[in-house]
Amino acid sequence: MNKKLSKEAYGGVSGKDYVPYISNGSKLGGNIVVLIIGILLAALFAASTAYSGMKAGLTVAAGIPGSILGSVFIAIFAKKKGILGKNLIQGMSSGGESIASGMIFVMPAILLIGSHVSALEGFVIGAGGALFGLGSISLIYNYLIVEEHGNLMYPESMAISETLVASEGAKDSIKFMGTGFVIGGILTVLTSSFLNVTNNVISYVNESFYKWRFQLEVNPLLLGIGFIVGLPVALTMFSSSILSNFVITPLIGYFATLSGSTAPVWNNPSVAMGSMQVSDIAGSYVKYIGAGIMLSGGLIGAIRLIPTVVSSIKETKNAKATGEGGGTQQTVILLGGMVVGFVGGFMISGGNIMMAILTTILSLILSMLFTIVAGRLTGTIGTSNLPVSGMTIASIVIVTLLFVGMGWTSEVDNRTLLLFGTFIVTAIATAGGYCQSQKVTFVIGGDKNEMQKYYAIASIVGVVVVTGVILLLASQLSMTGDNVPFALPQANLMATLTSGIMSGKLPWVMIIAGMFLGVVFFLLDLPVMTVAIGFYLPIATTSIILVGALLRVLVEKASKSEEEKDYRISNGVSLSSGLVAGGSIIGLIGIILQVTGVVGATPPSGFASSNGMALILLVVLVVATIIPLMKAKPKNVS
Repeated sequence: MNKKLSKEAYGGVSGKDYVPYISNGSKLGGNIVVLIIGILLAALFAASTAYSGMKAGLTVAAGIPGSILGSVFIAIFAKKKGILGKNLIQGMSSGGESIASGMIFVMPAILLIGSHVSALEGFVIGAGGALFGLGSISLIYNYLIVEEHGNLMYPESMAISETLVASEGAKDSIKFMGTGFVIGGILTVLTSSFLNVTNNVISYVNESFYKWRFQLEVNPLLLGIGFIVGLPVALTMFSSSILSNFVITPLIGYFATLSGSTAPVWNNPSVAMGSMQVSDIAGSYVKYIGAGIMLSGGLIGAIRLIPTVVSSIKETKNAKATGEGGGTQQTVILLGGMVVGFVGGFMISGGNIMMAILTTILSLILSMLFTIVAGRLTGTIGTSNLPVSGMTIASIVIVTLLFVGMGWTSEVDNRTLLLFGTFIVTAIATAGGYCQSQKVTFVIGGDKNEMQKYYAIASIVGVVVVTGVILLLASQLSMTGDNVPFALPQANLMATLTSGIMSGKLPWVMIIAGMFLGVVFFLLDLPVMTVAIGFYLPIATTSIILVGALLRVLVEKASKSEEEKDYRISNGVSLSSGLVAGGSIIGLIGIILQVTGVVGATPPSGFASSNGMALILLVVLVVATIIPLMKAKPKNVS
């Protein structure tokens, strides 16, 4: 066994000649202990990602934190399995996270249109999408992983591989992850997600001549996300929130007040346009400009994918011609996904056989097409940057046009459409995460069939957990108006898009204006979807994400050497992953206790409800986060 990854792991040799890190002995890393640990971490990351993703509109990849936790648990419970066992656990962690990153994009939209989804429907549709995505991408394993070795770089896979090889340093990483979990957990217990004994939102709103709003939510999981994504992404999102809250909102408010119109707001008859407050402007108009930007960004992304789609299809034909991409296990999973997909299609179509057959076939075709694209793009930019939004929007627009063309335009039909959309997005997200995990397996030297089996199990676990989380939070996810607990930017777009196309009842001027803004951002070479999410999210969310990114900059600037900076940032990412996990898991537990009546949710009063109290919490969070990182130094630095 080598001491470290060879240069050939990054290319320079053909895939069939590459010698992996583990080149001798058994390539199997699994047993019942590894499986149990993997299932628990798959469930943990699925729940955490579902909660934080619906809260912030962003998700955090689980490969590296999964590999760190896997290193610890393998060392304690299954030491003989070593790095191969750790690899399976990171793959299962990614499997749970990938399912959540996909399902939360569309399924909550069903609640937003005023409908519902049952646990059985959610499970069947999610499981079908996961298995079909896994089976589809497995057909071209040889091309994506072996033939394109060194051409498709799989940046996140290589980072995970390096983490696994350096797993003897996991003690520091797990210490910082644990610190973050404790910080995030304690602060979350104090706020509205749990005991609600203190205010955690700094809020300033002006309702006079110049209408504006600035808020900052002191939320550890959002601060952790900000540290992980870094300053460019956080600053782009915050800048877009500034545009939304300090430019668009005041302009609409000014002209509406100037008109003195007594005409009602288009979606709220109880409010006259001439007397709208900031929340009315944001919910009835600015929100739809943001949806237009997101739609524009998604369509632009889909158009830009056309060359990749074409080349991927060509390469797929070549890969399938080699006869090396299939196998009995892959075929069973693919056929299983198709069968479950058809069963789900008939289940959700309400007895409309034509709808079930046509839409299932179309969904399978679109899923197959975009899973291929997702697999290739994962090799180029990683799963964290995978344009799932563009592929999903393009797919849902196509399916929606089928529904409108066939006259299926009721709310019940819209619900069915969104469930089919859930199948597609789950397949796409699964394919990206699976390719990432299989590349790690190839580099380390594990068995691809074993990874496929364990990843499939993790995917099913993820579907169960995410469906449960969405149903548990259903009452909060379906809330509308100002200061909703979950922003759901992607799901809101899906609900707006399908409902609008089917009914025609939308402020199309705002949607179209947003689409042209998206074109302007694209021409300025800005990341349109990042800008759109920032525009759509509450400024309370983007501002705390920016604080997290600024803490990362502070850590970088305060480091005296490149080695010290890398060490602190690595531990900072671990601590931030703990903040995200602690904030989301403890928050989820708190909501469960509130729903079951174990704890109350009485609002805080007095100073505990003031901006001053929230400011104190912010200072505590920042200090508690920054001090451990500033004290951290590599072992050879005095």
